[in-house]
Amino acid sequence: MTTIETVEREQVAWFAHQFAEIGTNIERVIQGKRPVIDLVVTCLIAEGHALIEDVPGVGKTLLAKSLARSIESEFQRIQFTPDLLPSDITGVSVWNRGSSEFEFKPGAIFANIVVGDEINRASPKTQAALLEAMEERQVTVDGTTRHLPPPFMVVATQNPLEHEGTYPLPEAQLDRFMMRLTIGYPSREKGLEMLDAHGIISMFESIAPVLSAADVIKMIAVARQVHVAPAVKGYIIDVVESTRHHDEVLLGASPRSALFLQRVTRAKAASEGRDFVSPDDVKAVVEPVLAHRMALRPEAQMRGTSIREVLATVLQKLPVPGTRTSS
Repeated sequence: MTTIETVEREQVAWFAHQFAEIGTNIERVIQGKRPVIDLVVTCLIAEGHALIEDVPGVGKTLLAKSLARSIESEFQRIQFTPDLLPSDITGVSVWNRGSSEFEFKPGAIFANIVVGDEINRASPKTQAALLEAMEERQVTVDGTTRHLPPPFMVVATQNPLEHEGTYPLPEAQLDRFMMRLTIGYPSREKGLEMLDAHGIISMFESIAPVLSAADVIKMIAVARQVHVAPAVKGYIIDVVESTRHHDEVLLGASPRSALFLQRVTRAKAASEGRDFVSPDDVKAVVEPVLAHRMALRPEAQMRGTSIREVLATVLQKLPVPGTRTSS
């Protein structure tokens, strides 16, 4: 028993070290945004996909590319445009005269990390080409199903302000993303650091991989072993269910979001060197995991209520494990 516990502690310590290495490497390019960086890396280890939604010029695509460059793996970038076809993403079968048979040409989705730039500029038909890949990690073309290589992550970006020539992501597509994140503007101090760091050459060109795809797969396996107590699982379900019964919420969080919360909190706990999930881990990731799956009632929107405020009241009212009283 002692040997097993020691091995688990060593695995978690290794995980925390590797996690910090990735974050530090990316922070060389994206200064002053370590919380967002850690969330993106957590999303990767939790086997999810991230939607980075923010105004132009804050480093959305650069963050995604820096994550891909920090891992020695296959990387593809897709520039979403109105004329992009589903076959450009999934691949197409081409007739080979030499062999007298159709030959499959893989699309850009066949990579470990796929960056989808300005995803809302593609047509709904092209956006839908990602649904099977993101949920089932496979692509079906001409009746043949092909599995995507692990690890697999889609990091998509979009501008929430510009709506001309865009196609808003439907709820089904948004629900596939484990997290929706914003980067925000840097502080004055970090802005000055950015001018010094990127004033002559881009720091992006100087960063190198700090771990391999095999290391990421190993980290995923470690995160899966992090213990979630029954009381914490109950807390996760209570949080998700509370969003469905809130007076100002039209559409609450989906059952998939409860699974995502558990996976994210496991990765977060391991990143901090713990082999167990605490209620604080749940509270820390509720907004990025749940907010984009919810919709407010029109009257709540007219009053200026935000989903962030709704989630804050949900967390405030719910008793956390260890403080519950029997009814």
